[in-house]
Parts: sequence; C-alpha cells; structure tokens
Amino acid sequence: MRKSLSILLAIFCLATTVEMSAKKPQVKIETPASDSRIEYIGRTLVNGTEVSYEWSGVFFRVKFNGPYLAMKCSDSKNSWFNLWIDKEMSPEADRKFLIAAKDTLVVLAEGLGKGEHEVILQKRTEGEQGRLTIYSFLSEGEILQASGRKERHIEFIGDSYTCGYGTESHDKNDPFLPETENCNLTYAAIASRYFDADFNLVSHSGQGIARNYDNAGAGYHMPHRYNQTFNTSKEPIWDPSAAPYKPDMVVIYLGTNDFSCGEQPAEINFRNNYISLLNKIKDNYGEDIPILCMASPADPYLYDYVRNAVVVSGLKKVAYMAVSNSAHNYEDDLGASWHPNYQGHIKVASCMIPYISTLTGWKMEEKSYK
Repeated sequence: MRKSLSILLAIFCLATTVEMSAKKPQVKIETPASDSRIEYIGRTLVNGTEVSYEWSGVFFRVKFNGPYLAMKCSDSKNSWFNLWIDKEMSPEADRKFLIAAKDTLVVLAEGLGKGEHEVILQKRTEGEQGRLTIYSFLSEGEILQASGRKERHIEFIGDSYTCGYGTESHDKNDPFLPETENCNLTYAAIASRYFDADFNLVSHSGQGIARNYDNAGAGYHMPHRYNQTFNTSKEPIWDPSAAPYKPDMVVIYLGTNDFSCGEQPAEINFRNNYISLLNKIKDNYGEDIPILCMASPADPYLYDYVRNAVVVSGLKKVAYMAVSNSAHNYEDDLGASWHPNYQGHIKVASCMIPYISTLTGWKMEEKSYK
C-alpha cells in the first residue's frame, strides 16, 4: 500500500511539473529592426537600430523559428498594412490591419506550429496616411535569414492610380477611405506578380509632371518629389547607391492630374519636367535602364505630351504607350472617386505587360493576371 502511494505521488508530481512547464511563458528574443537578416523592399531610412518608411508598397520579409512574432513600432498617423504568413504576396492578404499608435506592440503571428516561418508585411496606404518606424522584433525563436529578393525588380512612379486609391471600392461615387486604398491590387502589383518580380512604388495621389490636381502645390511635382527618401519630406535625399536593390526597369504612369479640372499645363513645362524625371532615373540606375512611359486616357493630348517628351529627350531604351478609354469600362471597373478598382487595374496591367516583356526580354507566359 505504501509503495502504491509513493508511485501515485511520483506520478502526480511529474504531471504537475509537466503542466507548470507547459504554462511557463516562453522567453522572447528581441532583434533590432535594422538586423541584416530582415529583408526590406522599398525606400527606407535606417537610423541606428530603427527603420522608417512612408512610400506605398514598402514591405519586409522576416523568417523565424517558433510560433510567435511581434514588432515594436510607431506610426505618425494611421497606416494600413497587408500581412501574409508562410506564403508569397497574393491579391488576398491573410490579414489587413491599421497601425495608429505611438510605441505600440503589434503581434504579427502567434500560435504557429513548430519550425521555420516567414512573415511578409506590406504598407498598403500612401505616405500622407502615415510614416511607420520599427524599433525591433520579438520572437520566441531565433530570427533567420529571410528568403531574399526575387531575381526581377520593377520600380513604378505614379499618382493615385499607382497608390491604389479606391481599389477595394466597387462604386465610382464612393468617397476616398484609407481602408479601401490598397496598392497591392494596382496594375503595378499585378504586372509584378505576372513576371514574379519584386516592386517598389514612388507614388503620391494628386501629383503630376508639371501641374498637380487642381493646381495644388504649384511648383512642386513628382519630378521634384522623386528623389526623396520619404513621400512627405524633402529631406533626406534618397541615395540609390546605398539601396540593397536595383530595379531592372522603371514604369512612369503620370499626367492625369496635369489635365485635371478642365485645365492643362503648357507643353514646354510638361516636356522639360518629364525629361528631368527621365534623366534622374537614368542617373540613379544607369543609361541602360529601360523605362516605360504610360499615358492615361485623361485627355486626348496627354499621349502627345508624353510621346514628344520621350522623343525630344533623345534617351535610349525609353518607350511610351497609351491606355485608351476602352481599356476598362466606367461602371464595373471603377472604385472610389472614379479610380480603377481591382478589376480595372487588371485590365490596365494586361495592356502594359507586353511592353514590359519587350523592353526586358522577359517572356510572356500563359497565365492569368492577378
């Protein structure tokens, strides 16, 4: 009897020990945001161990061991993000959420199975909606080297179309809402996915080549904003030589705002500013970088403006194309404030993909646009 009681007591103690061990909180490993194992795509500023960024579409990849990952961060306003866990970026994110707080902890993943996992977080709203600063990551396992950049990379320069204004809206009379702005559903993201390329966006709603929407911010347009590290700050200037990536080609989709509200810029001003932007791109990436210049159907003269600027520039490997009024319809393919929704952006991407293929030599394949 005494022997049986001893055995039962031993079993009870063992079970209690196992239960206490199971409930014991896991030690969190803190890793600086600037750690080289973390992969950032897009324009960022590293300040000590912190990483900050504003432009639409900037994203990072973090690979880690264990079930849990969080980040310590601050947002200057109200930025929305797309999140994917253990998969590549696709049109539908695993989660979308808002960061609108200073010095906050955001849990990116928890309750995952054992082993290696990777998280991708993409900023889906533009710089006017906020600047994110990441201080560090907390994980229950070791941070590992991220899977790395893709072999191909495209940079897109544009306005609200490129930012994804209204892409998740389905009515052209809807007002703009930050939560329906999703750059991951734009022609830029769709074309990049088609070619299995990484991409970065230099885009700002309302911006033009020589005239912004309704003449706002006269004298300060996308050719002036292009070399900025942050969307909303003229300083610091972005240093392409220090960037960890270099695009294989650049796409410009600007000019709609130049012809907004029934007005248009003087062609010589448009041409000079456009050529200035082309030269900045060539200075950043070399004269052999191919550039595709797109003209929207905003005005019958816009295509002529773009074509003439390219011809007069005399630069090599610069092509131009028009997106006509028939590229998408003006009912089902429009979202907020008459901007293309996801369906409309698929059609725009289908127009430009052959040009990208020709300029880069990347072969077109029989697969869907998404």
